[in-house]
Amino acid sequence: MSSARVESVQLAGSGSDAPSTASAWLTPLELMLLAAIWGASFLFMRVAAHDFGAFGIVEVRLFLGALVLLPLLWRARAQFNLRLWVRLAGIAAINSAIPFVLFAWAAQRAPAGIGAIANATAVMFTALVALVFYGEPISTRRTIGLIAGFVGVTVLASGKTGGVSVWPAALAGTGASLLYGFGANLIRRQLVGLPPGAVAAATLLCSALFISPLAFATWPSMPIPPLSWLCAVLLGVMCTGIAFAVYYRLISRIGAPRASTVTYLVPLFGVLWAWLALGEPLTVTMAVAGALILGGVALNQQWGTSRS
Repeated sequence: MSSARVESVQLAGSGSDAPSTASAWLTPLELMLLAAIWGASFLFMRVAAHDFGAFGIVEVRLFLGALVLLPLLWRARAQFNLRLWVRLAGIAAINSAIPFVLFAWAAQRAPAGIGAIANATAVMFTALVALVFYGEPISTRRTIGLIAGFVGVTVLASGKTGGVSVWPAALAGTGASLLYGFGANLIRRQLVGLPPGAVAAATLLCSALFISPLAFATWPSMPIPPLSWLCAVLLGVMCTGIAFAVYYRLISRIGAPRASTVTYLVPLFGVLWAWLALGEPLTVTMAVAGALILGGVALNQQWGTSRS
């Protein structure tokens, strides 16, 4: 969930447009698996954030995710000089540390589906930031998509769960996605040619260092239940580290545009897992907002260089 999709799309090449016979069945399977894993990340945050606190759960996630991807960084270590590490540190704060904390904060206050739906706006914010700050042209189709997506965010923020408004959590998730939009554009322009797995490991590592003082200062005094520890470990190892690796595998085989279609499925799995595990319902406002946001994502999706 997360910045993995945005980072990878911007760093990786477009891949081949002619999938092999094996990928005809393997690709849909891996896309579904990846969406299920990233959708589960919002469930894990919802369960564990209450016991760890926002900074604590994010620190565990970042550290374990970086640990899984550390071999990729070690392999490319010769390309990472001091000047590059300074840039990576800035991008890490924008693209990992702050967004992860915002999503964890939201998970303490609203159903997991709220964060999963808000996360889908990252695709649209990437296009908007590219337009406003870098002058990249935007088509009428994508403009309509942006409008639909932002209407969806408004609808999402207007909802209530158990009589309590979810707008703070919805805005936190949307703010995190906005930062993903900035991060994606920075990565695309400042980290060209670097292995995406190594960049992901480096940004996660930098983010873990940033968050660690806050995590230690706010670490809970009461023992953390085993279930929350399990969710935290799964969030870091599976939803961050392993999921990144699976996504890079997909990009190398089918290209970034096709691989990024996983964006459509993540909110569906986020809502599904929360309903199955926690009994959190899909409200009317969540359904309407999800449809508008995913419609906007569809209109903003780029399939190759011929579509703007």
